[in-house]
Amino acid sequence: MTSQQSHRKDEHVSLAEKFHQPTDTSDFSQVRILHQSLPELALSDIDSTVIFQNRRLNYPILIEAMTGGSKQTGQLNAQLAQLAEATQLPMAVGSQSVALKEPALVPTFSVVRKRNPNGMVIANIGAGHSVDDAQKVVNMISADALQVHVNAAQEIIMPEGDREFYWLDQLAAIVAKLDVPVIVKEVGFGMTAKTVQKLMSIGVKYVDLSGRGGTSFAKIENFRRPEKEMTYMADWGLTTPESLLEMRKLSSRPVIIASGGIKTPLDAIKALALGADIAGMAGEILHHLITTDYAATEAWLIHWLRDFKQLMLLTGSETVKDLRKQSMVFSPELESFARQRFISLE
Repeated sequence: MTSQQSHRKDEHVSLAEKFHQPTDTSDFSQVRILHQSLPELALSDIDSTVIFQNRRLNYPILIEAMTGGSKQTGQLNAQLAQLAEATQLPMAVGSQSVALKEPALVPTFSVVRKRNPNGMVIANIGAGHSVDDAQKVVNMISADALQVHVNAAQEIIMPEGDREFYWLDQLAAIVAKLDVPVIVKEVGFGMTAKTVQKLMSIGVKYVDLSGRGGTSFAKIENFRRPEKEMTYMADWGLTTPESLLEMRKLSSRPVIIASGGIKTPLDAIKALALGADIAGMAGEILHHLITTDYAATEAWLIHWLRDFKQLMLLTGSETVKDLRKQSMVFSPELESFARQRFISLE
């Protein structure tokens, strides 16, 4: 018999696809990068590699946390792991909390390491769990790092969600005691500079801003409510571009992963130009797996990465760091946000 938590995993995948938005609706449309007519580069000059957690990545792209915890999502995890191995991209799994309660579901996560034995694999657990739980999910998939997701807004909208959110002390303990890097991740509601300052004060060195604009857990959890009465929460939170602008208020900052609404290579280029170190993508990959098949998804992602390098050339960026030097134009809405938040756009 399938448990409620395991069934919820399947619901999340189904509803993520139901609410999937086309690529031209991204909040990154509010940011424009100026074209360079004279890049003075060849495609062979472009170096898209970055160092992330002491590992060299061919691209600053992360296959973000999505799934696991049921038979169906375990099969998706196996395909995602195969995709990560084929493209040599790092990959995070979905929340493993369900496997702590139901050991029979461990294979739906451990399959990722089996399919991708040498790749960078990132474990995932919700905030509020103990250090012991955090270590268990890392061991479960022989993870190279751990994402701890903070999802208060999702829990509040979720019919059976938590209602108490005292997380900082547990986060501090996990960061201090685990021997792998810890990434604190939002789930689609973005982060302010104040939030990131709090995280840095307890030793967090990696944050995943995960802004509004991609998979919407506000819409997903509201759809699961009997009355579906919390539609007004659909626009709750900061977009990913807004969250990235917030980071400009910090005098020092952690390593920044930008996810939420990144669908095209141009979205990723804009996120990196806005200050991200890594761009994360989830919903668009899941959409391709669900609507096509593995072979078509792999071909699409390989072309996506090729186009990423071509766009680097069109910005005159020989390296990923050069993307930070780009001149950008912002929409009136984003410019107004920056002005009201006392953020410089220079």
